[in-house]
Amino acid sequence: METTQTTQPAQSTDAETSAAAGFSLHARIEEFYTARYDEVDRLSRDAVGRLEGERTREILTRFLPAAPARVLDVGGGPGVYAAWLAGLGYRVTVVEPVARHREQAAAHGTFAVEDGDARALAQADASADAVLLLGPLYHLVDPADRARALAEARRVVRPGGLIAAAFITRPAPLVDLCAQLRVNDDDVYERLRRLEETGVNDEETGFTVAHFHREAEILADFAAAGLPRPRLLGIEGPLLPLLASRLVEDRPEYVEAALRAARLAEEHPELLSISGHVLAVAQTVPHGAPDGR
Repeated sequence: METTQTTQPAQSTDAETSAAAGFSLHARIEEFYTARYDEVDRLSRDAVGRLEGERTREILTRFLPAAPARVLDVGGGPGVYAAWLAGLGYRVTVVEPVARHREQAAAHGTFAVEDGDARALAQADASADAVLLLGPLYHLVDPADRARALAEARRVVRPGGLIAAAFITRPAPLVDLCAQLRVNDDDVYERLRRLEETGVNDEETGFTVAHFHREAEILADFAAAGLPRPRLLGIEGPLLPLLASRLVEDRPEYVEAALRAARLAEEHPELLSISGHVLAVAQTVPHGAPDGR
């Protein structure tokens, strides 16, 4: 079993430059995850969380290289996905800027945990077989920051390796708040109207600093980082509003129905945005291949 105490990897000049870039976590994001919200059980707390977690795991299972591949889980939070992957035999390192999350992740004891920022990774070039960004990108409001984070993922993954990044869809708050009938509140209605225009979250809705993506923005972020066009897969699928409404009981058969619907609809262009999250997956181009770097 790996311990959470690890030595720093050998770093290339690019890695040293990235690590010295001086990025810092937005104070309100740190405060949100430290004092206001516990991420550790979000994926098991209710039907919506279980749907997201199960779908994310099954999609990753289809695309990840076989264990014991090296997986860098950037912004891996309290290590829920990392613990699952380590249990499957993957060699996992979590890079996480929130101190509380690092402590929670380290408690698993089965993978490495490091302090770090998605925009300035300390890892060496081509040192991972797969890079996951399942949380950081929607907390980066500036497109330049998202491009930098994706470019860093591209740098540290081996040629031909996998990059998988999660995004919150632009309509996600609308779907969630409408399902809870909160849209009847005039203030909520106005916040949703502004969000539709800007994509920037209003923290009064209960979340923290975030940008919610349209499909075209996801593709633009990947292109700006020099990455191939990703496949976009809806995670929660078309029955998400039913589970989010809290008007039905939290029953296993409802989650199973939502899982089956999500599988059918995952790449359906007209249904993609109804998912709260989209997973974008791309394989980097091997050296020597057409358009290889």
